[in-house]
Amino acid sequence: MASAFSHALAAAAMGSFYPAKQFGWRFWVLGMLCAILPDADVISFSLGIPYGHVLGHRGFTHSFLFALIWGWLVCELFFRKVPRGSKTWWMLLGYFFLCTASHAVLDALTNGGLGVAFFAPFDNSRYFFPWRPVQVSPIGVENFFSEWGWRVIKSELFYLALPSLIIGLIGWLWQKFR
Repeated sequence: MASAFSHALAAAAMGSFYPAKQFGWRFWVLGMLCAILPDADVISFSLGIPYGHVLGHRGFTHSFLFALIWGWLVCELFFRKVPRGSKTWWMLLGYFFLCTASHAVLDALTNGGLGVAFFAPFDNSRYFFPWRPVQVSPIGVENFFSEWGWRVIKSELFYLALPSLIIGLIGWLWQKFR
């Protein structure tokens, strides 16, 4: 998996293309939380659920269906005043879907694990992209602050943070001059 920092940064980069001023801080915080949330599935290890199970790590919570359901739920719970089905509502749903789905996409760029179940629960096959430049992040905070964690940070700075910053800058410029 990519680290929580890179997932959050990717959400912020995507958010830069949205007129987020009208939604305030919760737009940004919820986007970043959506991007990090799929890794809550690590609780499956303590429940005895095998890694490769549909409910295991990088299973259903990393699927596009989960991203859509979660994006819809965020809109329903936190943006009740936005008329359902309006252009703004669809824009918010799209953003929270993309933030949640981006987690799986970034994880598919890592060099470890069993892959990502993009199409769960309909297909539990695990996928990686052919190009996997990102060092897989260790599970657990204590393991992150180690030599392994340092290798993760270095690979994510180049392959995830730098592109996110460039995309964020483009989005910011697009908002400023449109």
